[in-house]
Amino acid sequence: MDYKELFSRWSELLPAGSSLKKDLETAAADPADIEDRFYKELSFGTAGLRGKLGAGTNRMNFYTVGRAAEGLAEYILECGKEAADKGVIIACDPRHFSREFSLMTAEIFASAGIKTYIFPDMRPTPELAFMIRKLGAVSGVNITASHNPKEYNGFKAYWDDGCQVSSSVADGMTEKIFALDYFDHRASDIVNRYACGNEPDISSYENIITLDASYDRMYLDRIEALAIHSGDDLDLSIPIVYTPLNGAGSIPFEQMLKDRGFDNFHIVPEQKDPDPDFTSVGYPNPESPAAFKLSEELGRKTGAELLMATDPDADRFAIEIRNENGDYIPLNGNQTGYILVSYILNGHRSAGTLPSNGAMIKSIVTSTLSTHIAEANGVRMFESLTGFKNICGQFPYLEENGLVYLFGYEESVGYAACPDIRDKDGISAGMLVAEAAAYYRKKGKTLSQVLDDIYEEYGFYSEDEPNLVLEGMEGAERIKRMMEFIRKYPPAEVAGRKVLEIIDYTDGYTPAAGPRIPSTNALRFFLEDKETKKPDTWFAVRPSGTEPKIKFYFYTKQDSREKASAVNEAIKKDIMSFIESVK
Repeated sequence: MDYKELFSRWSELLPAGSSLKKDLETAAADPADIEDRFYKELSFGTAGLRGKLGAGTNRMNFYTVGRAAEGLAEYILECGKEAADKGVIIACDPRHFSREFSLMTAEIFASAGIKTYIFPDMRPTPELAFMIRKLGAVSGVNITASHNPKEYNGFKAYWDDGCQVSSSVADGMTEKIFALDYFDHRASDIVNRYACGNEPDISSYENIITLDASYDRMYLDRIEALAIHSGDDLDLSIPIVYTPLNGAGSIPFEQMLKDRGFDNFHIVPEQKDPDPDFTSVGYPNPESPAAFKLSEELGRKTGAELLMATDPDADRFAIEIRNENGDYIPLNGNQTGYILVSYILNGHRSAGTLPSNGAMIKSIVTSTLSTHIAEANGVRMFESLTGFKNICGQFPYLEENGLVYLFGYEESVGYAACPDIRDKDGISAGMLVAEAAAYYRKKGKTLSQVLDDIYEEYGFYSEDEPNLVLEGMEGAERIKRMMEFIRKYPPAEVAGRKVLEIIDYTDGYTPAAGPRIPSTNALRFFLEDKETKKPDTWFAVRPSGTEPKIKFYFYTKQDSREKASAVNEAIKKDIMSFIESVK
């Protein structure tokens, strides 16, 4: 069917009492809107589903979510009774329809004979990931759109290893899901009931189990066990401001700080409680400095040295630090990563707990500075594709080769400090950053000075990560043309520097050390650098897997901060002009 036929079918089959039917009636006057809603189906990838809320095959709604839940249920049942008895854990964030989608998903699983665990309220994504392994569940689902704007929601799927589903598992789930009709499958009555706004009632299901507060305690205990220094090694009076950006991090983050003994922290009051509209922040992405506006205001009132933020499902984490002039400086994900890699390694070394066979993992688009820090401490740094199903997916390789996992991260403010939590975790990252700030403060240093020390020791790095947002069918086609163009006509020289090596990950890539990196749509260009003689000046390009963006990553190492910034800016200018010429 084309998009017009799909629009007619949905208009006919949506129940009369559904708000989705009214949504389509409103859309009928806008052909472009109808096309965008129906020109494709939301793809079910390794991050599950994600999209704007509303009626249509290219939207998050009770029918797209219901079909995904039923397809996942069928996949689990095909794995056998043991899989169904292990059960599925379901969580949600504070977004519009998150709770309703999560309860509907629970009913769909339970009605299929699958044991189902739910939380009484919103919970962080990393707590869900931890609980899958802790309870021995076969799968997990979190209803969340992570850091996306309020118009979005998502269906994030996990498997029994506690990671987001691998490509092979996702393919099996996709086959089941896409074989189903949106309006005619086993659980259609459940979906229609929720779509009509009827109050959910899960009390009749004996196989739906609500997880009480003791399970939250298990998660926090595991995080707090990551502590490297404590007690007299820390200045726990350090003034801190934290914001959960109206998301799921509020309660566990506050409890973690209290448990660790921090007694001078403040939570941004306007952003402490759930708000699906994110009224006080707009775009709830801690990677954006704009998200720290209210934190900075509270920080100036309280004299805070450190500002911390998590996104609505508390898996992403970002910070701002106060410099010598008293100004708050936002750190990008790489810079926070430098501090964490350095603190974890130096902390374990000073505590006498640094293993001789330690290993860390970073994504292919993350700065190489952290590799140099690791190697200087006798720790091996491996690379993976972006996303924590890939970073944490390398844990079996480390175990097979007798290596001890210490830390993993990627530049998009995601950090995984605990091998038992196989996804990025803003709560544990926040604990380690707060601990590091308190440790260095005890020694008379700020995190700003610590970052300067890292640059002085390893060289001055500059990082920039622009992206182009290109929405809709036309945007997707233009992104495809851009990737085809740069492959067909790769630059031989950029900003006066020769391109020495190109890595195209289309067919996968085998690094000098570590497991083979699977196929993905990404390119990486290494440039000549006569000064450093090392491959530390490079850029990468790839389409986003979850958003309508094409993303760029620019890095260089030079002998001064000013030179690094100038070189990186020149490279960025050349490449962005090159790629934007593709219409």
